[in-house]
Amino acid sequence: MKNGARIGLALLLMPMLLWLSLLIVIPHIDMFLVSLRERVGVGEYQISFANYLTFFQEPLYLWTFLRTAVMSILATIITLLIAFPVSYFIAKIARGRTRSALFLLCLVPFWVSELVRTFGWMILLRETGILSNLLQWAGLVSGPVEMLYNDAAIMVGLVYTSMLFMVVPLVTTLESLPDEVIEAGYDLGGTNTSVMREIVIPHAAPGIVSGSIVVFMLSLGNYLTPTMLGGKDSLWFTELIYSQFIVRFNWELGAAFGFMLLLLSSLIVWGMLRLTGQTLERTMG
Repeated sequence: MKNGARIGLALLLMPMLLWLSLLIVIPHIDMFLVSLRERVGVGEYQISFANYLTFFQEPLYLWTFLRTAVMSILATIITLLIAFPVSYFIAKIARGRTRSALFLLCLVPFWVSELVRTFGWMILLRETGILSNLLQWAGLVSGPVEMLYNDAAIMVGLVYTSMLFMVVPLVTTLESLPDEVIEAGYDLGGTNTSVMREIVIPHAAPGIVSGSIVVFMLSLGNYLTPTMLGGKDSLWFTELIYSQFIVRFNWELGAAFGFMLLLLSSLIVWGMLRLTGQTLERTMG
């Protein structure tokens, strides 16, 4: 009986183990090995950390990563500020079909690909787009306004693309908060601010942290949105990785950049967990 249970467990875990091994572990090991190669001649390589030193010695590469990380953190904060009241209304105020309808409205934009959603923002923000024409019709501007190819456009795209991944964990966490606990806070003389600060936000902390981690990682590793909304001068780190792999055919440096993105983003997430006093087990739970 025990052997049968073990075989059944192994069969259940096999798809997950194959997925992790073939699509995550093995490619990352191979990428790390490629990143350690240094070209010394035509078809000749030696093992060294020269590609990693290039990342730290070239100011443009380091500045691009810092810029990407800061903008990703800012996008995470903005997404949280927008998603939290929406999630609270869905989880604790809306009832019945209204709750389902509101959650569906958050879900509908993600029924189409990220490419289509990004093109939608380009149609809205371009010089001949809807917003520019609306501003001209209202007499607020005298000519066409170009709202694309700047940091603000990138930020709008990142927040819009990541919103659902913040709303879902927040709604799930807030739904587990009993309404009686909130009512007790008001009965004991609490105000809206104090109840939110002392009861709601502490209870929602795991959802806040887990949603922030997902949004931050998605923003940091996003390639399509910064490229299309920010233009060729957007200076996003994933563009550097793409350029090394596809444009310059420098797979060694591109692999090093990809591994540095993984290591540094993991370090930032670890710092966020330490700063908020959360653990990975509690957050993912």
